[in-house]
Amino acid sequence: MSPIDESLSSSASPRDDLELALRLADAADAVAMARFDAADLRIDTKPDRTHVTEADLATERAIREILDAERPGDAILGEEYGTSGDTARRWVIDPIDGTHNYMRGIPVWATLIALSVDGVPQVGVVSQPALGRRWWAATDHGAWTNGRDGEPRRIHVSDVDDIAHASISFQSIEQWDDVDLVPTLERLTRAVWRDRGYGDALPYMWLAEGRLELVAEFGVKEYDIAAIAPIVREAGGRFSAFDGSDRLDAESSLATNGTLHDAFLAFLHDEDTE
Repeated sequence: MSPIDESLSSSASPRDDLELALRLADAADAVAMARFDAADLRIDTKPDRTHVTEADLATERAIREILDAERPGDAILGEEYGTSGDTARRWVIDPIDGTHNYMRGIPVWATLIALSVDGVPQVGVVSQPALGRRWWAATDHGAWTNGRDGEPRRIHVSDVDDIAHASISFQSIEQWDDVDLVPTLERLTRAVWRDRGYGDALPYMWLAEGRLELVAEFGVKEYDIAAIAPIVREAGGRFSAFDGSDRLDAESSLATNGTLHDAFLAFLHDEDTE
């Protein structure tokens, strides 16, 4: 049985969209892995002074070529080539999330592919080919990953219900410093059981698998989180901006196991909370 047969019902629309998203991920994996850890990898600097590799550009082009052929009426937002089209259905792409890891030969990077309808992410795929892992979800059809045997396995967040027992990922101190929240981060790390700055998309997937209870991030764009949101939500968790809203353009993200979402929001917004 295919991952689509296993993880979706007979509903045609989500089946087709997720099936396409998984094929886009297959194409992206092939392009990105072909240049991963290459000694002659070309690296350039973008106007915002972040790095971009030839693989970022080639991977996004490969995805766009398939979408142009198979979904010509859909809009596309990609990190490297911007926005094309203006429709309710929009594919949101980060060809290589974790470019700095990619360019240093560190295998923790991913291609993020989402389909948003009227601004709400309905389909998400996070593919980490250098680790041999992939996660996917479609609204009302659960969240899934590839198991060790290659078969799809449904995933679910943890049932931890006490902040003191929670394991969290804060992504990076620099992000919290940029928004003047390092003191809040320090309080948080003292309140939880365990904290680590794993970074990028992987900790969100661990949260969806029940291995973490919170992932918080700042300075994120829609293409950084659109694919992640449906996976976390379909795994039973909650995904919001730092202010608690569902906006993807708030440049912050707060993912939890759901049970602790309100408690974390209260803690993070109350300087007197112990």
